[in-house]
Amino acid sequence: MHRLALAAVLALTAVPAAAATPPATPATATAPAATPASTNAMTTTSPAVTAPTPADPFLWLEEVQGEKALAWARARNAESARVLDASPGFAKLERRLLAILDAKERIPFVEKLGRWYYNFWKDAANPRGLWRRTTLAEYRKPRPAWVTVLDLDALGAAEKENWVWHGASCLKPAYRRCMVRLSRGGADASVEREFDLETRSFVPNGFTLPEAKSVVAWRDADTLYVGTDFGPGSLTSSGYPRMARRWKRGTPLSQAELVYEGKPDDMSVTAWRDQTRGFERDFVQRAITFYTNELYLLGSGAPVKLDKPDSAEASVFREWLFLQLRDDWTVGGRTWPSGALLAIQLEKFLGGDRRFDLLFEPGERTSLADFSPTRHHVLVNELDNVRNRVYRLTPGAGGWRREPLRGTPEFTTVGVTPVDADESDDYFMTTSGYLTPSSLLLGGAGRAAPVKLKQLPGLFDASGLAVSQHQAISADGTRIPYFQVARAGLALDGRNPTLLYGYGGFEISLLPGYSGTVGAAWLEKGGVFVVANIRGGGEFGPRWHQAALKAKRPRAYEDFIAVAEDLVRRKVTSPARLGTQGGSNGGLLMGNMLVRRPDLFGAIVCQVPLLDMRRYHVLLAGASWMGEYGNPDDPAEWAFIEGFSPYHQVKAGTSYPPTLLMTSTRDDRVHPGHARKMMARLLEAKQPVLYYENIEGGHGGAADNRQAAHMAALSYTFLWQKLK
Repeated sequence: MHRLALAAVLALTAVPAAAATPPATPATATAPAATPASTNAMTTTSPAVTAPTPADPFLWLEEVQGEKALAWARARNAESARVLDASPGFAKLERRLLAILDAKERIPFVEKLGRWYYNFWKDAANPRGLWRRTTLAEYRKPRPAWVTVLDLDALGAAEKENWVWHGASCLKPAYRRCMVRLSRGGADASVEREFDLETRSFVPNGFTLPEAKSVVAWRDADTLYVGTDFGPGSLTSSGYPRMARRWKRGTPLSQAELVYEGKPDDMSVTAWRDQTRGFERDFVQRAITFYTNELYLLGSGAPVKLDKPDSAEASVFREWLFLQLRDDWTVGGRTWPSGALLAIQLEKFLGGDRRFDLLFEPGERTSLADFSPTRHHVLVNELDNVRNRVYRLTPGAGGWRREPLRGTPEFTTVGVTPVDADESDDYFMTTSGYLTPSSLLLGGAGRAAPVKLKQLPGLFDASGLAVSQHQAISADGTRIPYFQVARAGLALDGRNPTLLYGYGGFEISLLPGYSGTVGAAWLEKGGVFVVANIRGGGEFGPRWHQAALKAKRPRAYEDFIAVAEDLVRRKVTSPARLGTQGGSNGGLLMGNMLVRRPDLFGAIVCQVPLLDMRRYHVLLAGASWMGEYGNPDDPAEWAFIEGFSPYHQVKAGTSYPPTLLMTSTRDDRVHPGHARKMMARLLEAKQPVLYYENIEGGHGGAADNRQAAHMAALSYTFLWQKLK
């Protein structure tokens, strides 16, 4: 995908497939997918805020690896185990979910590197996973023959480390050398080590980086662009690299040449080289905030800044510059709307030409989901009332020709990704729906329609289930769509156990997706599953997201409440039988549901959450999200942030619904102190609350399938106990 993506979004393994987490630092599509940030926060107490704050009696729980804090967490885990693990049916459900996660019939999604197709695979025999490869001819077979490239379980055993795979950045076009990212226990921070794909082994005395949230990109076979923790002053206030350096093989990392240096209060700095043959270029991005950035071309002289709005996402592919607008932009005598996708030849743009081609224009209920250049086309994926429509655009003398992409199915979530954009117009298409098992298809030039490569079998009994789309009216009159999965002919008597899921942040859209976990643990039992497309997300483009930024954040909570109330109004359920679940920014949503409308929910599952919004910006990567929430050290902004800081809104004498808080010790993105302190405060108020902290797992919550199955079983057992 050749675009400036806001974030590499990870799916939470313990929650629905549509779930999302607070993104890591923005990463360019032409740069390696990596997650930079500080390295030491996992073992130290976070710094104090600069503005005076009331005494916090639970501040000691922010000491992630502190003996007292860990003993407290283990005691809470034991309490939850007595209530949930020992309950009837828990062990059976956990085994069922693990079997789903380990199923051999899952689709082994692949990435083409040279002539090989690579996949990372975890199952019961390989809990930490295999990095493996095959040919396209083999991949077409029901049971491909795979060649193991790297066995993480064997590596971890040999090195006595609990390695978790974080991916690899490989040097094209030869694709022999890669920088492999390995995380201890699933944290964002990784060790980077040079790997040889020909010998399938680590390179002796090769490039190596110690544990950090580094960004690494190949410039050539003997040179890397590196952003990492170079010592004091080398990181931004968000904990991400502030400097990009050029590191030559055989020289100490400390002597790497400085390429670009950002400001201390920037978010991050990243450099990379576009290796496309005939279009080799070097870039550096200065991410000012989560939603603003500057892009520079590197050459023999000073970096050349591209003349674009800071809020626009820019990407370059071959001769083309693409701009995705987050705000209206008046240039060249024309105003382009927020949410539009523009294209122009890069050399013309650098020469001063501002006559853009409009590849996508948003509408009232349409937005740009994604776009992907192939060798001769651009695949544009649109959302029309939260349903995908994919088009192929082709440049020509008369402009861009637009045509629907043949073979695109209706009423499922559709994604398209180039197989090898430098060389061909082939693309992978993925399709998925709440009741439609995921499929992988191969399309491209010369094919009337994509051909199916792989199909996920049904992982739960979906007979008699139906999907419907509804809308609620929020407090300000805005229409809020939501999806409902339930038995056809559902009795509207207010007695149905119902699980409402939401996120509402970072311009992330929640789209229909197949989840064996939700199906087996909830739908098969007769539960109703609902996903709310509230503001703060990206379902209707930047304006939908911006409608819930900073002081407008309560709009997202009003939207979610409106959906919950609509479910009660329609007699799908009642407050006593209505549960809700969310993780990360969705955990902040759950915290606000807890304190704003405790009367509306019968149970809440709050996962890897942000909850203390007074200190979120000094905890791990929190400062990078001030563009989303605001700056608590600014009294004017704290005045509105305090209103959606659940930790500060717990009121004595209020009865709150049963709540399960879940986090991970190794989460170095959203600090586990949020969940720990909220748990302590609710316990102090004698509220019905349980807590589970996975010692591994990182921000995704689990480091392997067994941990993921256990955490999912905890959450669904808790919900069913309270709502049935």
